[in-house]
Amino acid sequence: MRVWGWIVGVAALAAVAFFAFAPGIAERSMNRVVGGPWPVSPRAATLHRTLAIADMHADTLLWQRDLDDRASRGHVDLPRLVDGNVALQVFSSVTKTPEGQNYEANGSDTDNITLLAIGQLQPVRTWFGRDALLERSLWHAEKLRRDEAASGGALRIVRSPADLDRLLADRAAGRAVTGALLSVEGAHNLEGQAANLDRLYAAGFRMIGLTHFFDNELAGSMHGQKKGGLTPFGATIVAAMERKGMVVDLAHCSHACFADVVRVATRPVVVSHGGVKATCNTNRNLSDDELRALARNGGVLGIGYWDAAVCAPTPAATARAIAHAVAVMGIDHVGLGSDFDGSVTTGFDVAHLGAVTQALLDAGFDDTQVRAIMGGNVLRILRAGLAPG
Repeated sequence: MRVWGWIVGVAALAAVAFFAFAPGIAERSMNRVVGGPWPVSPRAATLHRTLAIADMHADTLLWQRDLDDRASRGHVDLPRLVDGNVALQVFSSVTKTPEGQNYEANGSDTDNITLLAIGQLQPVRTWFGRDALLERSLWHAEKLRRDEAASGGALRIVRSPADLDRLLADRAAGRAVTGALLSVEGAHNLEGQAANLDRLYAAGFRMIGLTHFFDNELAGSMHGQKKGGLTPFGATIVAAMERKGMVVDLAHCSHACFADVVRVATRPVVVSHGGVKATCNTNRNLSDDELRALARNGGVLGIGYWDAAVCAPTPAATARAIAHAVAVMGIDHVGLGSDFDGSVTTGFDVAHLGAVTQALLDAGFDDTQVRAIMGGNVLRILRAGLAPG
């Protein structure tokens, strides 16, 4: 009996240690910062403090962290958003990723997020079952609402153009408030049911990426096995999103999906996070023809900070990609899409965005252009997209 008691005790301690420490260890290995520090001149620092900065993609809600507290791991939390002078951060809900994830070809028959959901002791409804993917997104929305409530007014969820206008007005008046907007990375969380779009909208989601790392019921992924175009179900969802006031995100969409959506979309779309083939020729990035098509649609591309997007996790590499996109698309169609906390390695976290402002000045952009790139373009397209069609 004593032996069994000892075994049970050791097993219990091991379980406690796993659930307490394993999620943090996993994140530290996946969301890293390398390089730097990146010098920021007094001129760049002064300009940066006057910007309305908006970033279209961070996966922070995936991880077991309190957004209101400064963390010693990852890329984003509220204190660091304040340090970086971010006006609006789009927070994505990641609900499924394939084992052996890669940029070339992935199936949909495996899932890494289930183990993470269990290891982080998320609600059991997010672990298994037909609606588990939808429930994961609803849990992420609940987490963000809790963070908003606990922030003492420092964090505010944006759901409408009026919310966005109020946020920007309050910031201009000197109030310390940061906006948050909910998005989805891969509409497989609809579970093939159009009615679930209403549940996501009611939970506060206002942007949806049609695909992630595998083909789904809506469209082919850039990293899927078939890489097909927009399906009839996908076309139905795109039209419904436009009517409701939800922004369509083509990040990770196959090239066929991209072409189909920009052909049928009646409103501007976004590519929330990525890069351009001209400066970083990976399967992840857009060709110049796709950049021109996105500009004709009136959309915006968010340039990322990680190596597969810009081929080096440095502010200068991000600025090079931005400069090429601006040369092809025009100044009104380029913004920021960090992919912070998205299992990526970057050269800086959100607190050090002044390094991007510096890199843009070094690349020859003037103050007005920097304002557009660092947030003006994203805020404009989000405000228009959040209004029902």
